[in-house]
Amino acid sequence: MKLRIGTRGSALALWQAKHVAEALKRLHGVDTELIRIRTSGDRVQSASVVQVNEPIGSEAGGKGIFIKEIEEALFANTIDLAVHSMKDVPTETPPGLTFAAITRREDPRDCLISGNGETLETLPNGARIGTSSLRRQAQLRHNRPDLDVVDLRGNVDTRLKKLESGEYAAIILASAGVHRLGLDKHVRYRIPAEIMCPAVGQGALAVETRAKDAATLRLLSFLDDPDTRHAIECERALLGSLGGGCQVPIGALAEKRGSQLVLNAMVGRPDGSEILREQGTGDNPEKLGREVAQTLLRRGAEKILSDVYNHEVAVPKQP
Repeated sequence: MKLRIGTRGSALALWQAKHVAEALKRLHGVDTELIRIRTSGDRVQSASVVQVNEPIGSEAGGKGIFIKEIEEALFANTIDLAVHSMKDVPTETPPGLTFAAITRREDPRDCLISGNGETLETLPNGARIGTSSLRRQAQLRHNRPDLDVVDLRGNVDTRLKKLESGEYAAIILASAGVHRLGLDKHVRYRIPAEIMCPAVGQGALAVETRAKDAATLRLLSFLDDPDTRHAIECERALLGSLGGGCQVPIGALAEKRGSQLVLNAMVGRPDGSEILREQGTGDNPEKLGREVAQTLLRRGAEKILSDVYNHEVAVPKQP
């Protein structure tokens, strides 16, 4: 038996796919073949990408642009499974597909990589910081309004080269991706979640397959981590209730503490002028996510998100 794994062609995506392939070989003796698929997101890396539930006026906008073609390959039966960064996955899964596994989460925090070893606190006034994420930009500008926060796109290698060339004093990346690529030596500072709330799903991998493919589902079940799955379900319920996508100024981190989940979430304006933070605790992941989202909406998140979406995407009303 040989399983075909669909993946993007970036170094990080290939690492993720090979990680699953090696685990399948080690535990089940299953051979695999990596099928590289170029996605819409790969074609527009240099454009202004904002992922929400519908396009919001950005030329490259749209939902799931880093996984759309891969899911189409699953439907076409040209691959058997796909490995995604969970933070790239839209909140709605197409009917007929399912997550066979959500892997044990790596460090969900963002990290700062600087040219001269500075931390977020010690960067000089006016230092040029690169990140493409509105979520990161909002929290950076809120905590350090004196910094020059500018857009930065491309894969991890491209971003590091721009830092090394002196274009930026520092860049912000996801700690998990940096670790998976063996680049921890570059990290100067891992930003606490209370200062920079991570993206929904950050640090976890999603293994997606056809819902009726019982044999593949059974083979992949060993990769599933229940605690991580519950945390991700909670965070994605919050994101869905806010009407948000992967590239909006929303952060969430759910963590298991004893028998309970603790969810911390934020919504902010990209210019950092307003940041709303909320915490909730519960034992039902999706219910907790929805409750924290509704609290944020009541406190003003609806207005913030409506402004960000340029009034083209409706934010859910209060019940």
